[in-house]
Amino acid sequence: MEHVNPNQRDQAKLDAMLARAVGDLSAGYGGVMVSLGHRLGLYRAMAGAGPLSSREVAKRAGCAERYVREWLNSQVAGGYVDYHASSETYELTPEQAFVLADENSPAFIPSAWSVPASMWADEEKAVTAFRTGNGIPWGDHDGRLSCGVAAFYRNAYRGSLVSEWLPALDGVASKLKAGARVADIGCGHGHSTLLMAEAFPASTFSGFDTHPQSIGIARAHAVKESLDTRALFETANASDFPGGKYDLICFFDCLHDMGDPLAAAQQAAKQIAPDGTVMLVEPFANDRVEDNVSPVARLYYAASTTICCAHAISEGGRMVLGAQAGEARLAQVFRKAGFTKFRRALATPFNLILEARL
Repeated sequence: MEHVNPNQRDQAKLDAMLARAVGDLSAGYGGVMVSLGHRLGLYRAMAGAGPLSSREVAKRAGCAERYVREWLNSQVAGGYVDYHASSETYELTPEQAFVLADENSPAFIPSAWSVPASMWADEEKAVTAFRTGNGIPWGDHDGRLSCGVAAFYRNAYRGSLVSEWLPALDGVASKLKAGARVADIGCGHGHSTLLMAEAFPASTFSGFDTHPQSIGIARAHAVKESLDTRALFETANASDFPGGKYDLICFFDCLHDMGDPLAAAQQAAKQIAPDGTVMLVEPFANDRVEDNVSPVARLYYAASTTICCAHAISEGGRMVLGAQAGEARLAQVFRKAGFTKFRRALATPFNLILEARL
């Protein structure tokens, strides 16, 4: 390996790069602490309790004090917990609790750490995929992937899907209130399907996914929430799902994972009612790489490398969009499938909410 001449290095740029790398390494370690805090109930033990000693936190959570004390100090160092030096107590503020302790909060983050955990567990598979060009099907990943993705997206959908996203579509909310037929493609554990079913009792919902284990979990969720008569789940591919004509066909954060997104859009065109709507929710992305330089874009590109692109390639990879496809490429897919209308209905820092019609 050729070494760089030390005199050619800009010390300020080197220091900044090293600081960035150490910050990222610290965040990785911190993610393990967040996951432990969630699994052990440490955040929940602190939520709303005011200042607590390490012994009090340990007692509330049923854990050993010495471990808890060290964990608390890691949280203070990362800005996740406040420390009161005069009383040697620790406090989870309402804002911190909203992110770390409230499992129904749209900002709840601990479950998301299951995704990078699965990525580390599957590192050898990723190495092999890079060297061979082969894909990795969704179901071949560590089990924490599907659970982490489902839990993370569930809260985001709960906070916005019914209250903001569906009303942003042209006439869709009124159809759902009156009674409509809905297909949720790539439904995973069924959280998006069931949120809509709960909100619109006059409508019926069909969830489709290629992952049998996820469909089984979705059916169990439907039974638990007493929605199993109006929300049915079936294992099916996006390019041949049955049951049209649907008034609304949804793709929640899944089209970019598919090996042939054009075939999925073409199937949607076949299965949609004449005045129906496709709702496409995709990770937020600008259309150019140089405009996707942010922590969120980095997260999405990284996940896309080992998960999204890998699954699309495993399905034949006719068009591997990746998680940062951008609106222009997505619009092109639907126009090729025969849709004449395509627009951005809404955007968040994490998602594009897009609408397509024939």
